Amino acid sequence: MSGLEIGLVGFGALLVLLAVHIPIGVAMLGVGIVGYVTIAGEVALFSYLKTETYWRFTNDSLSVVPLFLLMGQFAAKAGLSQALFSAAYTWLGHHRGGVAMAAVGGCAGFGAISGSSLATSATMGQVALPELRRFNYSGALATGTLAAGGTLGILIPPSIVLIIYAVMVEANVATLFQAAFIPGILAALGYMMVIAIVVRVNPEAGPAGPRATQAEKWSALLEIWPVLLIFILVMGGIYFGVFTPTEGAGVGASGTFLIAVTRGGMRWQGFVEALLGTAQTTAMIFLILLGAAIFNAFLGFSQLPIFAADFFGNSGLTPLTILAGMIVLYILLGFVMDSLSMIFLTVPIFWPIIAGLDFGMSAEETKLWFGIISLIVVEMGLITPPVGLNVFIINSMARDVPMIETFKGVIPFFMSDIVRVVVLVFLPGITLILPRLLN
Repeated sequence: MSGLEIGLVGFGALLVLLAVHIPIGVAMLGVGIVGYVTIAGEVALFSYLKTETYWRFTNDSLSVVPLFLLMGQFAAKAGLSQALFSAAYTWLGHHRGGVAMAAVGGCAGFGAISGSSLATSATMGQVALPELRRFNYSGALATGTLAAGGTLGILIPPSIVLIIYAVMVEANVATLFQAAFIPGILAALGYMMVIAIVVRVNPEAGPAGPRATQAEKWSALLEIWPVLLIFILVMGGIYFGVFTPTEGAGVGASGTFLIAVTRGGMRWQGFVEALLGTAQTTAMIFLILLGAAIFNAFLGFSQLPIFAADFFGNSGLTPLTILAGMIVLYILLGFVMDSLSMIFLTVPIFWPIIAGLDFGMSAEETKLWFGIISLIVVEMGLITPPVGLNVFIINSMARDVPMIETFKGVIPFFMSDIVRVVVLVFLPGITLILPRLLN
């Protein structure tokens, strides 16, 4: 077989392994090793493993991953999710659907300090779901809101998936954070608009809560000053070049640790749990990184990415048509794969194709624009059946709500995501405005 044929067989084998629920890191590592040996031989593989493993994990840019994960762990221990939801609730709760809107606001705020969709869904679900039940919100709207709101954790900086994308395409993490900020805000506003439409059509789905006094509103805002301080300090410092993303993550982790100790009452056991949670997630991500590196090297030897780039470049299709095809494929993959798996699997093939097309932007701007679009489409996979990890997390907390009701509840939010993707595709300036202003 030719190298290209071996590459196609290897890619197919990887999809089969993922379909039978082999972990993505193990699957990529196994297929990559077998494919590499088949094309280049054992000696070349061992030589590559020796240099790649050392280079990959002595790269200090990766230290930002465990630091941001640790910041999220400390934030959860500090009880900041409750403060964020309470503040949003006092300002929005008296409107129809206001408690659900407050949940979206809480998810956006917590996502800004956790960087993880699953963590945002799990944490905010525990905080907001009892309140949504107390005000007799429909099961579909309550669980759908929290499942969709959790996806904000992957988009609003800092985002772990965005950091991984930056490592894979050799992009600047700080600039990617800048590019993600406005689309993240648009996502939160879009979700709130969806809630407003749903409760207008069906007022009983989201009854209004009691109106808070002005004193209660300002008091609730004062309670979230640590979150605002951490976000402004970390993201502001990174955006304006005061410190690097790694330094910013260190400052954020240290700040949330102090808040967790002084306000959250975190003690030794909580500290150990935070460290173990960070270590487990970091180990999982790093295993996937190693597997992806070997799998991508195998694909490079097979010439599959180059063949794909040449094929689409000479196909006569417009760049936007090719991008639309990729978006549809991302949505289909989201039916059976998680977001991190999709990024690792597709970016090595998709990015060379995108890089060879003319979208009227520089190569660096195209890298930012494509990264944000990919991230949004990938996050849609967290609420699509049958995988929909966010849906499963929220539904496990609301056992009285049938799974089908939760999936029905996320459909309007999914449609909002589609509209947002279309807008960002045709108006790339929305994504690029902050990087252009700040750099």
